Amino acid sequence: MKQVEIFTDGACKGNPGPGGWGALIRYGAREKEISGGQADTTNNRMELLAAINALGSLIEPCAVALYTDSKYVCDGITKWVGGWQRNGWKNASKQPVRNADLWHDLIEAAARHDVSWHWVKGHAGHEGNERADRLASAAAEAMMSSDI
Repeated sequence: MKQVEIFTDGACKGNPGPGGWGALIRYGAREKEISGGQADTTNNRMELLAAINALGSLIEPCAVALYTDSKYVCDGITKWVGGWQRNGWKNASKQPVRNADLWHDLIEAAARHDVSWHWVKGHAGHEGNERADRLASAAAEAMMSSDI
């Protein structure tokens, strides 16, 4: 199974507001950058979309080390999602889980792969995270200047 590293980040100019997501995908010496944005969104949605789109871009099942600076994504997928599923997608306060649509998409995207989830401190000089941050910020800026 191919060993792949993915670095993801999301950005939002205002929360909610125009947002962007970015990902750096690394397979050996090969690298690919992907990004996108939405005109009206939240930072958490952009963090989720970065991971969803990066995992979805892989052509075949891979062993993936995914690095994110989002505790929301990392803790959500490794600690909280099982409870949400058992509780009918309600959180500990018995309220509907926010961004459930994207959590479903992330579960589906990750299921094809053997994913290990890693949290990294954001804006701390981590090369992969810094590149993903630049991609996400550029996508958010593009959403701010578009007429969409």
